[in-house]
Amino acid sequence: MRRVHRGAFASRLLADELGGLSKRDRSFVTDLLYGALRHERYLLACLEPRLRSPDALPEDVLGALQLAAYELLVRGTARAVVVNEWVEALKRYGKLAGLANAVLRRLEPCEELPNAVRYSVPDALYADWLRLLGEADAERSARGMLEPEPLWLLAYPPEAGSPPEAGSPEVEARLAAEGCEPRPGPLPGTFAVRPPAPLPRLEAFRAGLVQAQNPSSVAVARSLGAPPGARVYDLASGYGVKTAQLAAAGCSVLSVEREKHKLAAARRNLERLGLPLEGLAWDLRTAPPLPSAPFVLLDAPCSGTGTLRGHPEIKRRLNPEGVLELAELQAQLLDTAAALTAPGGRLLYAVCALTEAETTAQVAAFLTRRPEFSVLAAPQLLSGPARPEGRFILPENGLDGFFIALLERSP
Repeated sequence: MRRVHRGAFASRLLADELGGLSKRDRSFVTDLLYGALRHERYLLACLEPRLRSPDALPEDVLGALQLAAYELLVRGTARAVVVNEWVEALKRYGKLAGLANAVLRRLEPCEELPNAVRYSVPDALYADWLRLLGEADAERSARGMLEPEPLWLLAYPPEAGSPPEAGSPEVEARLAAEGCEPRPGPLPGTFAVRPPAPLPRLEAFRAGLVQAQNPSSVAVARSLGAPPGARVYDLASGYGVKTAQLAAAGCSVLSVEREKHKLAAARRNLERLGLPLEGLAWDLRTAPPLPSAPFVLLDAPCSGTGTLRGHPEIKRRLNPEGVLELAELQAQLLDTAAALTAPGGRLLYAVCALTEAETTAQVAAFLTRRPEFSVLAAPQLLSGPARPEGRFILPENGLDGFFIALLERSP
């Protein structure tokens, strides 16, 4: 916990530290860390009334109490087991082990908490959700962020000319044969799996039959509506997962990304999938020297507040100033994307963020600057409310939260 509190990412920390453990122990430690981070605000609300000066405790002791509280209050582990294990772990802190013993023996679930505390969401972010999503969907989203996320895969059928959305019984059979327990996802061609080994070790992965991708991300690329043969610019393309998806669907895709190492990783991944990569390294705060295209996709850098399930440490680092800085960058990238969109063409703006500044307010400001664009109704591929500026995807049932604005430039 201490290393996450000081800026480490939970996923990288676990990858570095769990190599020597059994699969069962890796699973337990992963759930313990992610669960305690997802429920952090609630757990601290339950602990603090039983601690005179929680801020005065050593970081490791408070972190251990938080992990123990998760086991006790969320996992439902027997109290005697939790007390014995964690008091033993804290004995090197002397009298503080006795404090832990007293606290954990009396710790009970909290009642009458505001939803933002109950679901461990920062107050300002939950206020945004209430405005953007409405009360019922805000609570659904907050509750959904507390659930573990499966490993999502997108199928790349081996049949010639078959796009990912066609799915593939052969891909599903290959996953099942490797013990992955595939379960069809909410979109054609998507699967939730429980792999018996890390993904790169699976034969289906090495053979280029699957790509790790959340269905919400899959829905973003499909919402663009680009037909086979269409020219598409994938801007701020990152590691190229949407580039691959669009290329496999028959589009002619140019991947534009500032970070050269990401383009190189995307090239290697598309080669694994049997696809070519046309890439350009460019800082999109200014327009690259390219002709306009009929389809432009911008999945912009963002706060990641739609991915708190998989990246719960974001909640600790979120601040209004940082969100506004990201919104300024997104506005610059949107203007570049607009300049690259051909008359009569489509521009899809997407963020895996659920803040007002990065979603509805961003698009409203863009439409004021660029009146030649108008909002089209994005297809409702996954559950989420529509607003005049675009459509949301709710972060429930293992999905990431997204905002999608499908824009059309006048002829």
